Formats: sequence, structure tokens, C-alpha cells
Amino acid sequence: MTAPGRLLEDAPGDAELAWLRRSGFSEPERAGRELRQLAALPRVLGALRPRLGSLLRTFALMPDATGALVRLERFAHQDAGATLAALLERGTQAQEALLWALGGSAFTGEQVIGHPEWAEWLTRPRVLSRSTRVRAVAAEARELVAGRGREEARDALRRLRRRELLRIAVRDLMRLATVTETLTALSALADGLVEVALEVAARELSDHGTSAAGASTAGFAVLALGKLGGGELNFSSDVDLVYVHRGGPGAGAIADGHAQALGRHLTAVLGETTPEGHVYRVDLRLRPEGRAGSISHSVAATSEYYLRRGASWERLALLKARPVAGDRALAREVLRRASAFVWRRPFGADAVEDVLRHKQENDRRLAARQLETRHVKLGRGGIREIELVVQVLQIRAGGRLRNPRARATLAALDGLRAAGALTAPQARALARAYVFLRDVENKLQMAHDTQTHVLPDDAGGLELLAARLGYRRGGDGAKAVLRLRADLDAHRSEVRRLYEAVLGRLVRSGSAP
Repeated sequence: MTAPGRLLEDAPGDAELAWLRRSGFSEPERAGRELRQLAALPRVLGALRPRLGSLLRTFALMPDATGALVRLERFAHQDAGATLAALLERGTQAQEALLWALGGSAFTGEQVIGHPEWAEWLTRPRVLSRSTRVRAVAAEARELVAGRGREEARDALRRLRRRELLRIAVRDLMRLATVTETLTALSALADGLVEVALEVAARELSDHGTSAAGASTAGFAVLALGKLGGGELNFSSDVDLVYVHRGGPGAGAIADGHAQALGRHLTAVLGETTPEGHVYRVDLRLRPEGRAGSISHSVAATSEYYLRRGASWERLALLKARPVAGDRALAREVLRRASAFVWRRPFGADAVEDVLRHKQENDRRLAARQLETRHVKLGRGGIREIELVVQVLQIRAGGRLRNPRARATLAALDGLRAAGALTAPQARALARAYVFLRDVENKLQMAHDTQTHVLPDDAGGLELLAARLGYRRGGDGAKAVLRLRADLDAHRSEVRRLYEAVLGRLVRSGSAP
């Protein structure tokens, strides 16, 4: 057996090239050059030589070992190897966390290279072991924006998001967190940042002299819908928000103009992009009247809209609505008034047929773009079909029983099973598929922090996705893709079967709940 240390000194021979291939390097000659460039840094050489064997074994776990090594070499050369040498000397756990950060995806790797101090932070004891808490995120965000000017405060929120995404991603890739724990962490991060972003927006209005009480968020509330409302946010997701305010005369009311300005400022704080990125893309299309509506609506206008003009799909959307920022009492009042629209009206065959018709139109659009089997969210047997089954059954059963009224999909499935709206095998199959597809979705988005739901159409991209999902650990990439495809097909076929059986039965029966 060859000595690993020789790789730091000489061009690899046949035995060394075989060693590098077993360590996951698809380009072993290039890997040899990168290792020698690392060893050219005196500070790195002393720390690397006794640890090279364990380092290569960790590289074998990487989705992209060559990319991880290239980024490691870039990371080391930023300060002549001082930071890398110190991290290697911390021990195996720090070494593994660093390599996963550099090799887990292009996005995580670039965060570490761009912010070496984040690598030092990430590898501290207990940083990767702790979960993400809304209060902790909000407290740190407030500390970071305190006393800063407009752009500095906004950039502080953007940097905090990227740093925490790095930590959540590495926990996920190392399987230190389950899929559901990752979704919860991503949602908690967004909750905390949206809360402080509203405070920043209110302060900006106050600084512009709109009113003496401009920095207050009283009388203005932010509701989360969609994935954030359910506490199951994607890795790189829009946040579906609805802004409401207390209008008209009376205690606690705020001027309509101030509410609109505050909503616009909040959307900008979250959504504007700078070299530091953005906090979150904001989707306001779920608000009353959609794109045509005001950016913020009064309590009275919101209630009147839902009770007089609300559509079937809006009843489904409101199932996940919850307060995330601002005046929580106001938000709860809005939701209390909207509950009659969501729960007390029948959701009969016509409403179900309306839901199915919209989904069929979406299927045709995807098929025209040849994405029907590649889109894990909207395609056949995808995440949206699971959500539609759950939400339609929730409305039908939830008006009579409180058990199914959970916002999160998995909790709702448990409630529907307990209520008898789904059989235990049906609920288990949908839950397994949901967790699997959400894992795939997150790994797609984790690659570059982009909002994508589409499977790669090239072999290399599929191999990287399979590796991030744990199908390949130093093994054959092509076989890993075959196993991934088989699991995808099995889950999506079962989801489509249940979607058609459960919702189709409701249409055929023609009965109200």
C-alpha cells in the first residue's frame, strides 16, 4: 500500500492514482496537483502530513471530491494556510465539517471561501449540534443592525441569512438533522429575519420623517402562507407573505398610506439584491386580489374580500396562514375572521373539481416544456399533489374535527389518519413520499442557492444530486443515479395513484362533507 504522504511531494504513480480514485476523485491527476499545491504552504504541510489518510477518507464521502479539494486549496491560499492549519489541528470533527462545507455544494463552498471566519465559527464545538431558534436568530439580527445605516443594516441581514444557510446545509448534508428538522430550521431562520426586517423597515420610515411613531409596528402585521406558513420552508424559497393593518378610526388604527409605505419598505428590505445577495424573495400574490390589490389591506377589507369574493384555492392557501411579524393580536384577529371562509362553507365536488382543473392546466403547461417528470414540485406525483390531497381533505374534515387542522403537511397527514379521512397505509405512503421529495428539492436548491425544482438533464448533474442525497459514498455514480431514479419513480407513482383515487372519488361521489 502506498504511503499517503508521497502525494504531498511527488506526482502520483499508478498506485497513488488508484488511491485517489478510491477517495472519490474522478480526476486523480488534478487531485495530485492540488495536494502538492497545498503542501507548498509550509503552515499547511505540517498539519496535513499526519492527517492526509483520514482527510482522503473524508473526501470519499463528498458529492464532488475534486471540487472540494479545489476549494480547499483556494481557501488555504487566502492567508498562506494559517486558518486551514489551525482548523486541521482541531481534530477530525472540525476537519469533516470544513470539508462538507467546501464540498457539499458550490454555494456552501463559496460561502466559506468568501468568509474564512465562518469556517472557524462553523467548526467550533456545539455550533453544528444546535438547532435554529427564532428568538436566537431575531436577537442576533437586532444586534447586527443596531446603530447601522440603511444599506449596512440590510446587508447585515443578508449576511446573517447566508451564514445560517451554510450551517443548516452542512448539518443537513452530514445528516446531523433530519429532513423535517432542516425544514423547521429554514422556517425558523426566515421567521426571525422577517421579524427584524419589519423593524428595520419601520425605522427607515421613521428616519424619513413620515411620523413620530414611524418606528412602531403596532397596527401592522405580517402573515406567512405557503411553505413558510406551514413551518416547512425550502432551502432557497420565496416567502409567501400577506400584509394587513388596522385601518379606519379607532384605537390602534394607522393611516392607509403609512401601511402601504411600510409594506413596500419591508418588501424591499427582504427582496432587494446587492453584492451581499438578498434576504428573501417576497411573493405577495396570495394577498387579497393578488397582483391587482393593495400591498396591505385593512382588517375590514381583508375580511370582506374573503367572505364575498374568496376563491376555492384561497381557502386552501389560508390553511397555512400564521402570524410571523408585527402586531400579533391584529394578525390573530384577521385569521379568526377568515376562519369562517376557510372552514364553515361546504367544500363539495364542484370545489374539488375546480382544484383538479387548475392542476390539469398546470400539467399541460409542464408537459409542453417536457418537465412533467422532471419537476419534483409541480410535476406528476410531485409535492403539490400531496399538498392538494392534504388540504382538500383538511377542509372537508376540519370543519367538523379540530384534529386535521395542522399547518404542516406531515402533522396534517397524522390528523387526517386519526380522523379517518385517510387510511394508515395511505397516510404513511404520502408522508414517506413528501419527506423524500422535499429532501430532493432541498438538495437541488442547495447546489447554488437558487429556486429550482427541476431535476438535472445531464448525467453529471444527476450524479451530484444522488451523491448529496447519500446514494453514493465513494461508489459508482451511474448506479447511484439508477437507484435515485427508481426511488423517485416509485414515490411519484404512488402519489399520483392516491391523488387520482382520493380526489377523483370526491368528484365522483358529488357529495358535500
